[in-house]
This record gives sequence, C-alpha cells and structure tokens, in this order.
Amino acid sequence: MKSERCSTSLLWALLVACTCLGPFGGCTKAQESTTSTKAETRSDRQPSEKKSEEFNPKNFSDSSRIDNQWMPMKPGTRLVYEGTTFEDDGTQVPHRVVMNVTDLTKVIGGIRSVVSWDLDYSDGELAEAELAFFAQDNDGNVWRMGEYPEEYEGGKLVAVRTWIHGFEDARAGIMMKAKPQVGTPGYSQGWGPAVNWTDRGKVDRMGAETSVPVGHYKDVLVIAETSQSEPDAEQLKYYARGVGTVRVGWRGAGEKTKETLELVKIEQLGPKALAEVRAKALELEKSAYKNSRNVYLHTPPAEPMLGVKGQ
Repeated sequence: MKSERCSTSLLWALLVACTCLGPFGGCTKAQESTTSTKAETRSDRQPSEKKSEEFNPKNFSDSSRIDNQWMPMKPGTRLVYEGTTFEDDGTQVPHRVVMNVTDLTKVIGGIRSVVSWDLDYSDGELAEAELAFFAQDNDGNVWRMGEYPEEYEGGKLVAVRTWIHGFEDARAGIMMKAKPQVGTPGYSQGWGPAVNWTDRGKVDRMGAETSVPVGHYKDVLVIAETSQSEPDAEQLKYYARGVGTVRVGWRGAGEKTKETLELVKIEQLGPKALAEVRAKALELEKSAYKNSRNVYLHTPPAEPMLGVKGQ
C-alpha cells in the first residue's frame, strides 16, 4: 500500500527460484488520536531482509476461508474508512475508502483466492477502483496474491498497474501473519517489479489502544508498511481482533500523502447488496481483461463461492 499509486489496496494485501506452472499454475484528523498501554512495545529495524517470501502452493488446502483473527475476510463484509490525504501542492483533501469482501474467488498460481472490490475516493471523486486477491495458508497466514487497480482523473482511466503472482516476476506476499510478534523480521507483502510494487510489513507494536467512530479498541496490533520507492516513510495500520484494520496513520519525513483513515462503518451485506457488489466486481474484471493484456488476460475468470448466501 506504500507503492506509487492510490491507497485502496489499501487497507486489506516467494522465492525467485519458485517457478510458475503455466499462466493458471500451481477521517480523521491529520494527527492520530491513539493512546498507548503499558503493554505497548516497539520493534527494532532490521536492514537485511529477503525481498520475497517462501511460497508453497501445497500449503493451501482451504485457501478461500480467511479467518485470521487480525484480518478476517467474510464474504459480504463492507468496511468504510474516512480521513484525509495531502496533494502535491500541500492541499489537504478528504479521503474515503470502501472495502468490499465479495463472494467471488479467483484461481491464482493454483490457489483459490478471495476477491475484494475496493473503491478509493479523493475529495469526493473516485480516484481508484481495485480488485485484490487474498488466500490463507494452512498455518493461518493471509497472503496477497496480486491486484488489478484502475486509477482515474476527472472520471477517465489514466493508469493500470497490475501485478499478479506468477506473471512478470511477481510473487505473492504476506499481508498478515498468523501469529504476529514484536521483534520478528519484516516481510514482503508482495513483489511486483513491473509496476514497482515493493511493499513490506513489520510488526511495530502490540497492545496499543485506539478509538475510532465505530468503537474503542484495546490490544491493537500496529503494522508499519514501507516500500523501496518511498524512503523514510511508513504507513501505520492498526488492527483489531475480529475486525481488521481500524485506523491508518503515517510516520517519517519522507511521507508525501500523510494519509490518515478511521473506520467509520462496518456492515454485513444482505443478499441484494452482495449481488450488486458481485456484479460491480465482475464488471471491473471485464475491464481488466481488456486493459491488462500482458497479465490479467491470462488468468481464469472469477467464480462465485459455493454455499454463500445471496448468490
């Protein structure tokens, strides 16, 4: 989420020797209002870390069931965030992010992955729409398998920066560890060199406490995200058990957008609303097949999950 693009990817997120078996193979205020508990600690930075994670496709027996306590992804969940960002001229503008966990899955690298459909608004205008793909391994780690983001200006498509595991040297990365711990090494959240996706995560704190419009959370996990393209800049994501991201902040003199977000709404969509989300996600996928001919065109279509209400 720190890579050079809008931040829809927001809030949700391999060794080079690993080969791909064919194309289908196998709202805040600018300053955070967070408090700390006595249990809160900070991790040390470790300069030498591998650029991608070891990825074993055989370790995904029920990959579309994502129940990690820090990043659950139940189909039909909608999370709405509001906050601010700064533009290049220093102007602070309202920022709104809507994340939808669809009832669709897509097979990537032989792994059936959950599809999220996310929307990013800047100053009331849609700045980015994105399909992102997640899978949980047998150990409980949540992996980001890739993404298809469309960026807009004035309602017109201006950029597409697709990266998907197995294409153009891209590798899946870990968005959330099963058992995050302070002091452990940083980890790749995905490696997409063709589009400059180099995001990394590191456990920054545990036992934090924060209040957002939807509630007050204790025992909060804070992950610091960085990227090669933005030195001395960190995006701070605050995770609450059973919910996921509840707050986004920043740290570092090199941070440009100074994005802040707070969770303002959580809802579980009914059958009609979920069907509308599914239709919109599939509409964006049609655009992906048209606009990403080197990557997305070579992936199998997204499919509805079996047994999910609302289909």
